[in-house]
Amino acid sequence: MLRKCYRVAGHRFAVEMPEGFPLWEAMGQYTPFEVEDGASVFTLELVRSLQAPATAPVYAGAENPDEPLVRLYREENGWFFEVAPCAAAPVCGQVRSNLSFTQASFCLCREGHDALFALNNALMLLFAFRTASEGTLELHASVVRCRDRAFLFLAPSGTGKSTHSSLWLKHIPGSSLLNDDNPVVRLRPDGGVEVYGSPWSGKTPCYKNEHVPLGAFVQIRRAAENRIHPLSLFESYALLYSSSSGFKSDPQMADNLHTTFERVLASARCFTLECRPDEEAARVCAAAVLEGLR
Repeated sequence: MLRKCYRVAGHRFAVEMPEGFPLWEAMGQYTPFEVEDGASVFTLELVRSLQAPATAPVYAGAENPDEPLVRLYREENGWFFEVAPCAAAPVCGQVRSNLSFTQASFCLCREGHDALFALNNALMLLFAFRTASEGTLELHASVVRCRDRAFLFLAPSGTGKSTHSSLWLKHIPGSSLLNDDNPVVRLRPDGGVEVYGSPWSGKTPCYKNEHVPLGAFVQIRRAAENRIHPLSLFESYALLYSSSSGFKSDPQMADNLHTTFERVLASARCFTLECRPDEEAARVCAAAVLEGLR
């Protein structure tokens, strides 16, 4: 069995699969994050098969029929979850974890079919669940780096996050893409907030092992006119809640996420940008969120 370790947002995790297993060759996106072996927050081991629970899932759903499907089961001594590319597709990966999400077994249900998708989603889920108690948020967002700050654009899938990032890259000097789907936000010991790239970036290959301080969160909404306004604390909390990964029906995980939301929002700036997909939208947004930054 070959073991490789990766560090994302300061958290090291391990993957164990047979040496020469074909999936290793498909994991190029993880190469920038590979580190020497050491203490890990969780280990995921490939196994030949897993027996699904006979009970009903405690969570089963996707944002829409074309989005990845996740079913989560609570067991006496841990958790079981399975993933599929969409609601109409067969399950391609299963994971059984202990209660603390530190040790997990992973099974490919259709070897050679959607294998990397299954592994990516297994690791994303374990990472989000395990690090929820560590002042860490895995968010569904597109992130642009500008003036050594990270600006996260948040919205439901297909409503303009990546489009707005691309407008910044084209029209706002000094902009670069940090991540286009699953960045990680982590609290620093001094109370500041850092934004990290990750090995998970949706359909856009952008796997940067980089991090910069938070600049702002920006909710994207389609509109006929371009305008931006700051969010209230309540609205900001709702934005982070809806955009973060985690099983919020679990009391302990919900408490951990709540604590992180509160601490992040103690210093974060949050806005709603109502916009068209055009150059002016990027300039209106940049003028507001870059104000006061050196």
